[in-house]
Amino acid sequence: MNRRRGIRSLCRAALAVTAVSLSSSLLAAEEVKIGFLVKQAEEPWFQTEWAFAEKAGKEKGFTVIKIAVPDGEKTLSAIDSLAANGAKGFVICPPDVSLGPAIMAKARLNGLKVIAVDDRFVDAGGKFMEDVPYLGMAAFEVGQKQGDAMAAEAKKRGWDWKDTYAVINTYNELDTGKKRTDGSAKALEDAGMPKDHILFSALKTLDVPGSMDATNSALVKLPSAAKNLIIGGMNDNTVLGGVRATESAGFAAANVIGIGINGTDAIGELKKANSGFFGSMLPSPHIEGYNTASMMYEWITTGKEPPKYTAMDDVTLITRENFKQELEKIGLWN
Repeated sequence: MNRRRGIRSLCRAALAVTAVSLSSSLLAAEEVKIGFLVKQAEEPWFQTEWAFAEKAGKEKGFTVIKIAVPDGEKTLSAIDSLAANGAKGFVICPPDVSLGPAIMAKARLNGLKVIAVDDRFVDAGGKFMEDVPYLGMAAFEVGQKQGDAMAAEAKKRGWDWKDTYAVINTYNELDTGKKRTDGSAKALEDAGMPKDHILFSALKTLDVPGSMDATNSALVKLPSAAKNLIIGGMNDNTVLGGVRATESAGFAAANVIGIGINGTDAIGELKKANSGFFGSMLPSPHIEGYNTASMMYEWITTGKEPPKYTAMDDVTLITRENFKQELEKIGLWN
């Protein structure tokens, strides 16, 4: 009798092991799908993020569903579509950061995990939604690198701080923008530029015409001794407009150093043989696409939640000498 009970126990144990093994095999065989939603699919930056997310998928064994979400309606519709197609989570650069609460509500309704990339969600009060995992640029640190590059080029040209001034076009309404320009100004001060030689000018719009207007309002405040100019801003366009303003004011390109941030909006200017726009700090969309997709895959398959904030400060100064080669490396050169 005991022998029969022992045999039955062994059989039940064997069946249990078989069931667990079968369940594990089915889970392993189940295709993992991850959404990757971007606000401007036509932009080279996001094309590169997509390409490297797919590279991670090929290496690790998951599928990336790419969707363009240029507005709020398409964003919420895309989340429903992902769930219907069997995705377990998605990475998103939203068309509007204030959509954060709506995106998270829709994601929870569909049982989807979320990682924000590039632009961080804000809540109804305008505060960052720090409970949502986010990977993006370390704004202050990147701004410091921008300022360091400006100071290094000024030193290379033999400029004297006595007759060198900086115009920093600011947009303090955007936290990321403020941190970038604060970092840039701090680096210039640390390099020896007198604090009263740094002029801040508020932007009304984040485009070339807006930065031209902001820079023009600062140029009239310069002393007659100002010989050399450094132009800074939170991105390429806020510096490009500043450089245009210096041209209209009669400053030669050799007496101007403008360095932007982003790289992709500076390509046309860097193709010119001569300009006060010296270069741009190029971030790493290839790393961001690969890393966020990999984080999501690991979160889905192992339960390991990504950090609430992953700061990216890996930037490369691109100039007329190296911009084509650096852009080719990450697929941003057409």
